[in-house]
Amino acid sequence: MSSALSPSAWLRGPRRPSWLSDPKVLRTEVLGGLVVALALIPEAISFSVIAGVDPAVGLFASFTMAVTIALVGGRPAMISAATGAVALVIAPLNREHGFGYLVAAVILAGVFQIVLGALGVAKLMRFVPRSVMVGFVNSLAILIFMAQVPEMTDVPWPVYPLIAAGLSMMVFFPKLTTVVPAPLVSIVILTVITVAAGIAVPTVGDKGDLPSSLPVPGLPDVPFTLDTLTTVAPYAFAMALVGLMESLMTAKLVDDITDTRSSKTRESVGQGVANIVTGFFGGMGGCAMIGQTMINVRVSGARTRLSTFLAGAFLMVLCIVFGPVVSDIPMAALVAVMVMVSVATFDWHSIAPRTLRRMPVGETVVMLVTVVCVVATHNLAIGVVVGSIAAMVVFARRVARLAEVTAVTDPDGRTVVYQVTGELFFASSNELVGQFSYATDPDRVVIDLSAAHIWDASSVAALDAVETKYAQRGKTVEIVGLNEPSARMHKTLSGELTGG
Repeated sequence: MSSALSPSAWLRGPRRPSWLSDPKVLRTEVLGGLVVALALIPEAISFSVIAGVDPAVGLFASFTMAVTIALVGGRPAMISAATGAVALVIAPLNREHGFGYLVAAVILAGVFQIVLGALGVAKLMRFVPRSVMVGFVNSLAILIFMAQVPEMTDVPWPVYPLIAAGLSMMVFFPKLTTVVPAPLVSIVILTVITVAAGIAVPTVGDKGDLPSSLPVPGLPDVPFTLDTLTTVAPYAFAMALVGLMESLMTAKLVDDITDTRSSKTRESVGQGVANIVTGFFGGMGGCAMIGQTMINVRVSGARTRLSTFLAGAFLMVLCIVFGPVVSDIPMAALVAVMVMVSVATFDWHSIAPRTLRRMPVGETVVMLVTVVCVVATHNLAIGVVVGSIAAMVVFARRVARLAEVTAVTDPDGRTVVYQVTGELFFASSNELVGQFSYATDPDRVVIDLSAAHIWDASSVAALDAVETKYAQRGKTVEIVGLNEPSARMHKTLSGELTGG
């Protein structure tokens, strides 16, 4: 079928965004972007502290990342901004070499992400099993909650009833109406109460000064030499990998929540473009943010690029125009929002007793390994990699047990036929050699592989070893039933895997 547009499609032109034709969608996207912008402010400031830079650097990064990725990203409604994972990666570079090197690393990381995206790194996501994905989601929920714990310790007592009130409003307000997002209502009401009553509790303003002007583009203040490149490159590459891992996993999660597909390759390249733009505007770089994305997609119900774009735009408007008002927002209100997000993000079904009884033990172990690694390291990329490796080990052990060997001796007693069933690869073929009766078998041995498949050189080597052991006893071996790929591999490698 031709992919060319019909004449009528050309006349209609590009499809209009849904928010242009549906006021309800527009309202949802605008309010979702506003709620996300409010939640971004304290987080961006906190991540700036982790990276050892001025709070404005994190806020600028969140602004440029969100606005840029809204235009060039592959996953609509996903929020990208300054993140803790990226801050942890580049903090040592800023501490040891200065802010100019940090900015250079952000730009180079963007270049790496574009290259990796063009090379198809997003296709690796197909190798991330469901158990790792569940562990990723659950560990994110735990990290989101843990990040709120410092805001709930050693604080004035009014913080606790404010958090409880915020949670109550977000639970019960949607039962009255969903026209306005419950988190926004909670933030506004709690702010009015604390300001009007003069309640002394930690506020957004206590986190740091908000910027009073827009960021200005410029080049990083570093010498453009090979020495600078070698200093910056390792940090940039690490940032590129961590950023892509978090972004692609978050995009996959949003795909599942919204029952839609997105271009992971475009998202990979888009993350690179966004980081390059952010670097030239003096930001600390970033990637997809699971917490803010869940606020936007799951809590607010946003589904388009408009909410992402407005999250960045509103962020700067709130900082520059409404800075004094935003500074008065109690942190308790934002903590309540993030606690609600962590509860909504966690996959409670995955730990239900009924699920655990039915789920294979290996799947549960992989999920727990992923959670433990992420929570212990606060690094989502490490958890996903370790979890995926654990899943591969579990899979290999499971498949290895499926390889079986059964023997049938002909009535004349001169031939024995071994029927091999299952998948032959390094894990299963290691036990293959020991399943033959070399000393007692008759002079002619037939190995029937019609119900098996050869996957690697280890399997060919194992079959060679079996033939050698029989040959040493003056017995002949005939291998039959190979399917075409297995026969091709066996013919190519047999006899070539040992020296002599």
